[in-house]
Amino acid sequence: MGILDAYDALDPNGNITVKWDVKSWTPYGYISVVTIYNFQKYHHIQAPGWKLGWTWAKKEVIWGAVGGQATEQGDCSRFKGNIPHCCKRDPTIVDLLPGTPYNQQIANCCKGGVISSWVQDPEKAVSAFQLTVGQAGTSNKTVRLPKNFTLKAPGPGYTCGPATKGKPTKFPTPDGRRFTQALMTWNVTCTYSQFLAQKTPTCCVSLSSFYNNNIINCPTCACSCQNNLTHPGTCVDTSNEYRPLVQCTPHMCPIRVHWHVKTNYKAYWRWNLVVQHPNFDNLTQIFSFNYDLLVPYGSINDTAMFWGIKYYNDLLMQSGPSGNVQSEVILQKDKSKFTFENGWAFPHRVYFNGDNCVMPPSDAYPYLPNASAHSALTLIHALPAILISLILLYSHNL
Repeated sequence: MGILDAYDALDPNGNITVKWDVKSWTPYGYISVVTIYNFQKYHHIQAPGWKLGWTWAKKEVIWGAVGGQATEQGDCSRFKGNIPHCCKRDPTIVDLLPGTPYNQQIANCCKGGVISSWVQDPEKAVSAFQLTVGQAGTSNKTVRLPKNFTLKAPGPGYTCGPATKGKPTKFPTPDGRRFTQALMTWNVTCTYSQFLAQKTPTCCVSLSSFYNNNIINCPTCACSCQNNLTHPGTCVDTSNEYRPLVQCTPHMCPIRVHWHVKTNYKAYWRWNLVVQHPNFDNLTQIFSFNYDLLVPYGSINDTAMFWGIKYYNDLLMQSGPSGNVQSEVILQKDKSKFTFENGWAFPHRVYFNGDNCVMPPSDAYPYLPNASAHSALTLIHALPAILISLILLYSHNL
């Protein structure tokens, strides 16, 4: 994968960092805590959660795991008496589920592999588990770093670099008056590529406005085209276990974002999602969503992230009439910039769950009807209000 494949202009430094801290030595190896930090602004890891894999450098085995577990034990037939937790040379570890007994937990574990994005909730943008490793080195000079790290979250999309030794991590004691230190620390950096995660897009954007009767639908075949040649009466592709089953639509996207410019205010206008729009530096109020500015380009404040309110609308659970969430945003007008002409009221780019959505072509945006400059000014200043409604529609087949 090339560097550009994983580069995200709106989050250029975003990555997932895996930190491996050796906490203590044992007669046959060591005990380590492995921590997964999500330093991505708007990419989160949702159910069924992350899977972290690697290849041992020698003949190491995992004698025990706390806060996580290996998906396969492997061939441990050479051991008599005590049997290791995992004997595979290339183990895969998953998080434990909520409700795990306390004696099997460590801090930041047991969330079913779900990790928040850094902007949404930094405290929940981390996951951890503990391993007791045997048949390994017992000193800084004899331990060999694992290699070939892989991260699925839950499917493909991430590419991990090699493990590199880093500055030993320091751990505060509960009273905060003393720090202990890892005996060894190494780091692995994993970066995301939408192209690796999905060969086709997963969302699209449709547009409409109060000043134009045309509804600009998602482009046809935006995410894929209907396939009913081999199985008449169906257009669902079941070949990819990570691709959601979607309703048959012209665009074939599991998520459609509809952006509607509804009404015009004299001083303001209204309208988990990352949106790039030229007037976000004048955002005054938002309803029904959480919100934060990303500011990826220094002083250029044109990118905002929206996500649902917990226990209210943070989950899209079903398709059909109830499978949507919506919000409104108030932006103060900047008279030096504000205009309805040339599609200004619509976003430049929209991301859903970190993936770039397919936009209609710019020449198809709802424009002002042909009118004189005086009529355009009247439309902007005379109407009582601008209301932009932002709606996410869920099109999965369940």
